[in-house]
Amino acid sequence: MAVRGWGRSVATATGIAAGAGAAQLGLGYGLGIVAWLPSVDGGGEASWVASLAWATWITATSVVIGAVVADRLAPSRPNSELPSRPNSELSAGADPDPTPDSLLTASLWRLALAAAAAIGGMLTVALIAVPARSATRADTFSPQTIAAGYAMVGAVVGLLMAIWAVASRAAATNAIATVGWLWLLAVVAVIDSVISGTGLTSAQLGVWQITADSEQYWFRNIYLPGAALSLGSAFIIGAVSAWPAARDARRRVGAAISGGVGPVLIAAAYFLAAPRLVGPRAEQLSAHLLAPYAVIAGLAGSVLVTAIAQRLEMSRRQPAATTDHDSASATDAPATGGSADGRDDATGSAEGREAPVPEQPTSGQVADAPARGTASVTGRGRPAPTTPDGS
Repeated sequence: MAVRGWGRSVATATGIAAGAGAAQLGLGYGLGIVAWLPSVDGGGEASWVASLAWATWITATSVVIGAVVADRLAPSRPNSELPSRPNSELSAGADPDPTPDSLLTASLWRLALAAAAAIGGMLTVALIAVPARSATRADTFSPQTIAAGYAMVGAVVGLLMAIWAVASRAAATNAIATVGWLWLLAVVAVIDSVISGTGLTSAQLGVWQITADSEQYWFRNIYLPGAALSLGSAFIIGAVSAWPAARDARRRVGAAISGGVGPVLIAAAYFLAAPRLVGPRAEQLSAHLLAPYAVIAGLAGSVLVTAIAQRLEMSRRQPAATTDHDSASATDAPATGGSADGRDDATGSAEGREAPVPEQPTSGQVADAPARGTASVTGRGRPAPTTPDGS
């Protein structure tokens, strides 16, 4: 088993995961998205729950980013997602199944990169625990320990998702696209808060309260504009990220389930932050309730484009098969005795009919032949013999 060169990829995964975690936490602290405030009022409690969700999600996504980027930068990737044989051999009927040795090597490669990225993601534990000491709470004397524990759980979740993302390009694309979308949404929410005069406030993970507080935008603890934004974005990201892989029949299964990677990370963060749904504010409760449905929406998007890609491939194959069948029928037609225009010649072709027998001359014609000055022939085509007197 060739493992030469793995050390550089493992170190790359560790460094990128640590850098991604530090960068995300720096952005969160700088914009006030992650804020460890004393829980003296409802705002402090909401900020605590939101910050726990962000801490879990940032750590998990940092691990995924580190493993995926290191896998893409590796000079030689022992990944068994695709066969290592060229397409010409696959189309010629070669066996596309990887060997057991290649499967084992690919599995060890994914596990090594994911574990290295998880180690790098542990840097966020310190970056979360130290600022969390300011979040004085009545239910615990050590809030930094709780915050660090959430970050460590996020690293474990990221380890599992990283193995999936390294194995499937569509899953990796979905995870990274979801990270970019959520940060964009958080920045827009913060800018909206600043413009409205409320200042830098802790933003919810994947939530932006577009409208003002009004009962017409709520339905059974669900904020309807937020539901449309959350479910719609999960569906679109799941569909777009799965389309390139869905066009390849060998990667179609991975593409179909890739839409749930990003939403699963969000749902895990929300579930760990408030498993009993006691204490969150209305917008937080709506985000908690919508997280599982976002997973379904993401899967629906990836499954839909996979089915469309499969249908398009079948529609392309049917005209080609019909053309081949017609060509084969036209080629076999002369061999079966049919004419060139497809009609059945009952009397046979000109080449297949027996040549006519020439008419045999009579005895009188043979006798009169010399008188006409022409050479007479017998029935066999030889000149007729003549007598000495010319008769």
